[in-house]
Amino acid sequence: MLRIEGLENAYGDSRILFGVAFSVNAGEVVTLLGRNGMGKTTTIKSIFGLLPPKAGRILIDGEDVAGKPPFQIARRGLGLVPEGRQIFPTLSVEENLVATARGAANGGAGRAPRWTLEKVYALFPRLKERRRNMGNQLSGGEQQMLAIGRALMTNPRLVVLDEATEGLAPLIRDEIWACLRAIRDAGEAILVIDKNVDALSRFADRHVVIEKGRIVWTGTSDELRCTPKIKEQFLQV
Repeated sequence: MLRIEGLENAYGDSRILFGVAFSVNAGEVVTLLGRNGMGKTTTIKSIFGLLPPKAGRILIDGEDVAGKPPFQIARRGLGLVPEGRQIFPTLSVEENLVATARGAANGGAGRAPRWTLEKVYALFPRLKERRRNMGNQLSGGEQQMLAIGRALMTNPRLVVLDEATEGLAPLIRDEIWACLRAIRDAGEAILVIDKNVDALSRFADRHVVIEKGRIVWTGTSDELRCTPKIKEQFLQV
C-alpha cells in the first residue's frame, strides 16, 4: 500500500536523504533501522508531508502524494505516532483520543471503523482508568500508549511509529510491545522505528537499514538474525 521511490530531502543546504526506496504491503510489519542521525525521522517526516521531499515519489495505493499537505496524506490511511509522543498536554486522555478520531480510512465507506474508543480502552486499560486526567499528568509510558491510541482512532491502514519505546522503563516497554503485537495481529500494517533490534526481529516481517541517508540493506527477520555483520556495521553505536 505504501511505496517509496528515489526519495531525496534536505534541511536547507544539508542533504539528508539520497534515493531512499522501500515499500510496506497491506498487513505487513516493516522496520526502518539505523543509528541516530542517519535519516530515519527525516524519512518519516517526508512521507507525511511534514518536510516536503526534494525529489522522488511517495505512493499510497499507486497514487503519488509527495508534496501534498499532511492532512491529505493522513486521510489516505496513514496514522503517525511521532517521536516525542506530542500529545495535547491540556486535553484529557479521552479528549486526546477523540480530537482526531475518524471513521474507516480511504476506501472504507460503509464499513464500521476497526478502532473505536471502547476498543482502544480494551487495548490500553490504563488509559480508561485515567481517561479524565490531562495529558501532562501521565507518565512517559502512559503518554506513549495515548499517542498510539490516538493514531489508531484515525482508523489508519498503516500505523507509523517513530521511536516506539524510546526512554521507557523495561516493564512498560514490554507492555508496549505486547500492545503492538495485538495491533499487528489485528491486521494493521505497521512501519516502526526503534533501537531494540532483538525485539524488532521477533516482531517484524522485513527490515530496512538506512546509513547516511541511503538504504544499505533490506531483508527478513530470519535474514537479519543470520547476518550479524549488519547489526555490527550499521546498528551498533
